[in-house]
Amino acid sequence: MPLRKLRVPRGRLRGPLRTLRAPARRFAVRLYERRLRRQLAGRPLPRHVGLIIDGNRRWAKEEGLASPSEGHRHGAERIWDALTWCRAAGIRHVTVFVCSAENLARRDDAEVAALMEIIEHRVVTRILAADPGWQVHIAGLVDMLPDSTSRALKQAADTTSASEAGAHVTLCVGYGGRQEIAEAVRSLLLERAATGTGLAELAAAVTEDDIARHLTGDGQPEPDLIIRTSGEQRMSNFLLWQSTGAYLHFCDCYWPAFGEIDFLRALRDFAARAADPPDLW
Repeated sequence: MPLRKLRVPRGRLRGPLRTLRAPARRFAVRLYERRLRRQLAGRPLPRHVGLIIDGNRRWAKEEGLASPSEGHRHGAERIWDALTWCRAAGIRHVTVFVCSAENLARRDDAEVAALMEIIEHRVVTRILAADPGWQVHIAGLVDMLPDSTSRALKQAADTTSASEAGAHVTLCVGYGGRQEIAEAVRSLLLERAATGTGLAELAAAVTEDDIARHLTGDGQPEPDLIIRTSGEQRMSNFLLWQSTGAYLHFCDCYWPAFGEIDFLRALRDFAARAADPPDLW
């Protein structure tokens, strides 16, 4: 199934709503949220949502904040909000693209160090404290991260591995889709080599399912909907194998400004298209 792009206009409120005073605007926002929820009632919703949380640094700059790390801190709070919205909507699988391997290589040491601290103390800690809980999964070059961050992520996955809440969150840190596929193939080769399988025999018998077993999210449904903020219309090496049937929703606001209205609009667009999928040829 091909990737399908969904485009949404800039801004969370349009027209006369923007001219209202703060109390009236908050009331109007609540009414609009209720309207969106009514529109979603009985409609198809995604089982698994992927989030490309783009725009933290640009948001911080536009807000006049002293450091890009302030954008990452606000973005971390928005991750928690998004998990709350997903749970309320009945979505039990969420994958969050926290940072790519390329991000870690390109950013200066101070920003990377601040981001690692935020992941440890504002993302992982908040998720672990949730009640009901989330089962945490990790993806990416975790062993290449600072020891404290790698340890925090692995401990979160171990601590929640027996969770019976039925809600799964995958944190992609130092992640790349191409690297993941290469590592999955490498893992499969090592697995079969340990049983004495030769390369020719493996080449003749290998299937997509064999590779998929070694990828992020094995045992979970593949993403139905991927949301990217900041207006960029790129996959940026995110879940390249798993996203072949996903709807893509591009939202113009930066991730720290992403609100529940933006989220509900994404679900509304998904519901409309999932109920009437396009012809494939």
